[in-house]
Formats: sequence, C-alpha cells, structure tokens
Amino acid sequence: MLKRQFLLFSIVGVIGFVVDATTLYVALGVLGANLYSGRVLSYLVAATVTWALNRRYTFSAQRSTQPVSEWGRFLAANAVGGVINYLTYAILVTLVPFAARHPVLGVAAGSLAGLTVNFTLSRTVVFRGRRPDSH
Repeated sequence: MLKRQFLLFSIVGVIGFVVDATTLYVALGVLGANLYSGRVLSYLVAATVTWALNRRYTFSAQRSTQPVSEWGRFLAANAVGGVINYLTYAILVTLVPFAARHPVLGVAAGSLAGLTVNFTLSRTVVFRGRRPDSH
C-alpha cells in the first residue's frame, strides 16, 4: 500500500511539475511576472492541481468529507516541502546563470527536493480521513 501510494504520489508530482513549469512560463511571458513572483503563482496552481489528483487517486480511501478544509491542510502541511522547493529554486536561479536562463531546471530541482516531505505530510496530516485498513 505504501509503495503504491508513493508511486501514485510521484506520478501526480510529475503532472504537478508540468503544471508548475507551464504556469511559470505563462506568468513570465504573458503576465509579465518576474522569476520569483511567477514561481509563487505557479506553485499555488500546481499545489491545487496535485491536491485534487492526490485526493482522487493516491489517497482516495483516506480523503476527508470536507474538501475545503482538506485543501487548506494540504497547502499548510505542504508549505514545509514548498519552502524547501522554493528555496532550492530561488538559490539556483539566483546563483546559477544557466538555471536563470532555463528556470524549468530550478522547478525540477525544487520539486525533487520537496517530494519526500510532501508525501509524508500528505499521508499523515492531510489525508487522514478513512483509512484503508478500517473497512
């Protein structure tokens, strides 16, 4: 069960990465955001998408009957992984000129840096409704 959840969480994370990177490039090119504010926006959009997908697929047996509070818990709990994610990104785009020219590399590094923390907190704090073992 744990391995399956981690695999699904990782697949959802890849989708989240695509959403994150796409939103960042739209924010930079269309909205005129800078590398930092664009990333805040892209992270929030990606976090919402990954919450919805994890709720539906990864932790469907454990989801709450109160989705709005669950979404809030997801954002709060994953803020720890989000800070790790964002700091990794910010350090790279600030200190590595190649990453500043290709911010998708910073997004990828940040996503990997926050993966384990986000999975653990999602499993133990966010999706704590019905447990599969309690059927």
